[in-house]
Amino acid sequence: MAQPNLPNATIALILGILSIPACCCYGIGLIFGIIAWVLAGSDIKKYNLDPNAYSISSYKNTKAGKICGIIGAILSLLYIICLIAMIAFFGWAALRDPQLMKELLREKGLQ
Repeated sequence: MAQPNLPNATIALILGILSIPACCCYGIGLIFGIIAWVLAGSDIKKYNLDPNAYSISSYKNTKAGKICGIIGAILSLLYIICLIAMIAFFGWAALRDPQLMKELLREKGLQ
């Protein structure tokens, strides 16, 4: 008789995979990654309590979703930190020398 799949295996895998390309979408990848991480963690606990009750393929999908979710969450967090650092740097530079900032923006065609 076929064993049932873990309840959130597919969802965790999809969200984990989506979190990686969404890491540059201002926090959406972080949200997807954390949700995948949590869902996969709960399913892994269910599997570890009774390994014979669920299929091994759904367990592998859950583990893959958790790993992708962790990677996506870390990449998203790094992206957000870099964004905050750039905003802080350019804000500080604009406050320190507004004329220089205007010239830089004019050179880049942003003003």
